[in-house]
Amino acid sequence: MRDYYLGLMSGTSLDGIDAAIVDLSAPFPTVLAAHTRPFTATLRQAVLDLAHGQAPHEIELLGTLDTRLGEQFAQAVLTLLEHSGIPTTAIRAIGSHGQTVRHRPRGPEPFTLQIGDPNIIAERTGITTVADFRRRDIAAGGQGAPLVPAFHAMCFRNADEDRAVLNLGGMANLTILPADPQTPVSGLDTGPGNVLLDAWIDTHQRKSFDAEGAWAAHGTVIPALLDTLMTDEFFQQPPPKSTGREQFHLGWLEQHLHGTSYAPVDVQATLCALTARSVANAMTTWAPSTKRVLVCGGGAHNTHLLELLRRHLPGTTIESTAVHGLDPDWIEAAAFAWMARETLAGRTANLPSVTGARHPVIMGGIYLAASTQLR
Repeated sequence: MRDYYLGLMSGTSLDGIDAAIVDLSAPFPTVLAAHTRPFTATLRQAVLDLAHGQAPHEIELLGTLDTRLGEQFAQAVLTLLEHSGIPTTAIRAIGSHGQTVRHRPRGPEPFTLQIGDPNIIAERTGITTVADFRRRDIAAGGQGAPLVPAFHAMCFRNADEDRAVLNLGGMANLTILPADPQTPVSGLDTGPGNVLLDAWIDTHQRKSFDAEGAWAAHGTVIPALLDTLMTDEFFQQPPPKSTGREQFHLGWLEQHLHGTSYAPVDVQATLCALTARSVANAMTTWAPSTKRVLVCGGGAHNTHLLELLRRHLPGTTIESTAVHGLDPDWIEAAAFAWMARETLAGRTANLPSVTGARHPVIMGGIYLAASTQLR
């Protein structure tokens, strides 16, 4: 019997909306169809302005973008359904992560904020939508991130070897999967993934990303700059921990440059080395027995970055999640499709051992399709 859900993900990289239709009828999920709806340059800049606190009328922009992104998410769904030939009635629910515009899980009043109005998604598509997944975990004392480790564990945990899943999105996060079933899954954000690399190449070459890390590979790492960047307190903090653009952005980099003029290509090489070193340090500190790292997210295509990781982690196999049955580009969209199912089934999907929450919680708000009746 088919069990189709649709996941929507827009991450820190702000390159667009990933949409995936996932069959969850078998123990291992199958991505049936997928589609990316790119952001326009205008929309991307508006979201960046809001995320970085640079909007003069912040509440007005927040409300406007919540609506605009809701429409974009809905259109991503409709386009995917049209291209796939799968009827709307076959989709049990949509799981929408939304677009994070602020993530402050520490402090006396922790919060996280994702926008992209799920009311609009449910109304335009006619499909029940589950959204706002992160805030319930924060209400229970957690970081609200990373959330995908529960999905990683379902798909990739193996009793024969200690594994980790490395998601190289805008931020990099690590899921630690011990072979021993009695040892809890753990995980953490390790720091910047692609966010600084994308921002730097956009500034100097007007490219949205460094394809295969080719530009970084032509540069020379600046040891003094790399050491300075690695002194940031985030890298020293123990898990649970998560981060975002509030912490790592071009302004943060410029503070560490101290006005020193380096060749832009060498700074790119150093930023790539920063991602590799911060991931490797987290691995050796928190998952030293890991034998295999499965990589997903946009950074899975950065061959230079993966080569740096192999140098830092000799003896560890580093390979794409595609080798294990799931395309690295659709992991997170598939995860939120799965989370929608768990929420509707009344099951918890956060891992307190990862987020630091006091207990497992059922995540997300449910926005019913017009044709749905409460039972």
